[in-house]
Amino acid sequence: MGTLSNSEKHNRSASQSDDHVDVEQVDAVAVPAVTLESFAHLDEKKILRKMDMRLIPMLALLYLLSFLDRGNIGNAKIEGLQEDLDLTDDQYNWCLTAFFFTYAAFEVPSNLMLKKVRPSIWLPAIMVAWGIVMTLMGIVHNYAGLLSARIFLGVTEAGLFPGVAYYLTNWYKREEIQLRQAMFFSAASIAGAFSGLLAFAIGKMNGVGGLHGWQWIFILEGIVTVIVACIAFWALFDFPETATFLTEEEREFVIYRLKYQGQAADTGHAQVAQADEFKWSYVVDALVDWQIWVNIFVYWGIVCPLYGISLFLPTIIKQLGYKSSEAQLMTVPIYITAAILAVAAAWCSDRIGKRSPFVIGFLLMMAVGFSMAIATDPLIHPKVVYGGVFIAACGIYPAFPGVITWLSNNLAGSLKRSAGMALQIGMGNLGGAMASNFYRARDKPGYKLGHGLELGFIGLGIIASLILLVGYSTQNRKRARLLAEGARALYSEEELSAKGDRAITFKYVY
Repeated sequence: MGTLSNSEKHNRSASQSDDHVDVEQVDAVAVPAVTLESFAHLDEKKILRKMDMRLIPMLALLYLLSFLDRGNIGNAKIEGLQEDLDLTDDQYNWCLTAFFFTYAAFEVPSNLMLKKVRPSIWLPAIMVAWGIVMTLMGIVHNYAGLLSARIFLGVTEAGLFPGVAYYLTNWYKREEIQLRQAMFFSAASIAGAFSGLLAFAIGKMNGVGGLHGWQWIFILEGIVTVIVACIAFWALFDFPETATFLTEEEREFVIYRLKYQGQAADTGHAQVAQADEFKWSYVVDALVDWQIWVNIFVYWGIVCPLYGISLFLPTIIKQLGYKSSEAQLMTVPIYITAAILAVAAAWCSDRIGKRSPFVIGFLLMMAVGFSMAIATDPLIHPKVVYGGVFIAACGIYPAFPGVITWLSNNLAGSLKRSAGMALQIGMGNLGGAMASNFYRARDKPGYKLGHGLELGFIGLGIIASLILLVGYSTQNRKRARLLAEGARALYSEEELSAKGDRAITFKYVY
């Protein structure tokens, strides 16, 4: 297999665009006679470092801009957006909510497109689209214009997060993935900090060119998104099979280890390869899989507080008696601390190979934070409320990559994993539509309804996590017993491969 240059990669004909390999063409790269021992002389840690350096920084930058662009409306609000557009509180909340309906609706179709169109084309293309929408949001003059812009922003941004979350699973094994998901997702918390700093600085441009400060926030951040998207077209790699920064043997190794991950140990038979061809039956499997739907409730327990914090944190802090500029800056230490915790927790989770203790632990941490906020009078003890939302955010941001990784670890087969992760994130992000209405202006300064609803969803997430924990452990014990009884001999490798995570050879992670 020859090494492809970046130029060759992007100038293939349309007829060749479907010839990419995530893991489905492994048999063309790693022939059946190849075993893991064939690659024993390779330095796996060195290969992982190469992958980290080439993949994670650009992906993190893309998501930073994505989260910045969807959440900067919160910064724009305290810079005068609501007053200048003469929006009622309900109209402002509808502008927040509308984003999530289209965002959720287009995530599964986008991930299926990612199976047909190269990531280096698809991801930058949707990024250019939302950058244009964001820039145009800076010239809206009324409620209808802002609402329309938010709807289209949801359409265009929908594919990035589920696409990248799935894309990473085509490079890293399941015991390595949470650290990379966290490194990628920590860009969201950095975006929160960066958003506050940018809004503080850009707000000073009020009056320049006859535009308000909040308009410049949208325009400048939109332009930056388009510029980075153009760079991403050349900087992004597609899948291991065409990664020019790896040698041919390293590419074979990366693909091989992905193909045969998730197997129960010592089955006494050859390992079962994961099915990766495009069949609609695998999409249907994802739609009816119990674990995905239970996981969505865990996701809601995390994502509702996530969007509550990202959309309303500046407003909540401002109501504690601080000026707009002070409120913007006081969000920064919260997000920076949360980003550090997210990466540290992910490293620990990958190291011990467990997901549920961290997800449930951070859900409990979030409950403590919101309990402090709801039980305290913000006018008497504003620092306690600030401390509460600080603790809540430090639970939210580490928990989020955990819940994404937990499901991806337990979906076998590239297409089912793609559809299942998009379904989880798409349905889960309807929680963002709900959270957009939790913090009503008439509830200030205590926002007890908002904090109470967050606590309710956190409780729901804990219950759903326990259901998954019991379900996975029960299935693993059942499969271990069947293997011990020789049930593996009843199935061919092709049948087990088609069953994916429902095969008796597959072991769930919890």
